[in-house]
Amino acid sequence: MQLTAPATRRTGIRDTDGMAVAAFVLGLLGLLVLNVFLGPIAIVLASVALWRGTARRGRALLGLGLGVADLLVLVAFMSADNTMSWSL
Repeated sequence: MQLTAPATRRTGIRDTDGMAVAAFVLGLLGLLVLNVFLGPIAIVLASVALWRGTARRGRALLGLGLGVADLLVLVAFMSADNTMSWSL
């Protein structure tokens, strides 16, 4: 009887689904504040979730795109101000 194997697999799937959602939320939040930190975290979480085979693939891809957008917004504001930081 292998009753523990499906429960363990389900926990792993929930973890990767959580990573995908966290990547999306952090990427979205990173567009507004702390994009130098939240952008790379969103990219890493989304990449790990995709690598582990999340069921929320679309959410992970959005998190990955938003993480990259965070860094692009940071670069755009930094080049406009000619400084290492930006503010509105």
